[in-house]
Amino acid sequence: MTINIRAMGMDLTDAIKQYAEEKMSTLEKYYDNILHIEIDLGLETHHHNKGEIYSCSTMVEVPNKVFKVEKTEKNLYKSIDKVRDHLREEITAWKEKQRDGNR
Repeated sequence: MTINIRAMGMDLTDAIKQYAEEKMSTLEKYYDNILHIEIDLGLETHHHNKGEIYSCSTMVEVPNKVFKVEKTEKNLYKSIDKVRDHLREEITAWKEKQRDGNR
């Protein structure tokens, strides 16, 4: 599994990169044949009324399927966590559907 991380409108520090890689690599517990993960992290706008809004957009590629999820939050780490949680739900639901179809 390869993981690519890009940052838009902000600096990609080692701490952010390591956190995102750790969180997304936990998806292998739910499906062990993940081929590739693309993570786009960004600062949505610099002049938002409520402060800075961060986004995390992720594309997970498995054989014959691509999962795409995007979440925005006031905290970058929280947006990464929400994307991971949503992907976990989508992957497990898809896996169950695949398993039921093979019976």
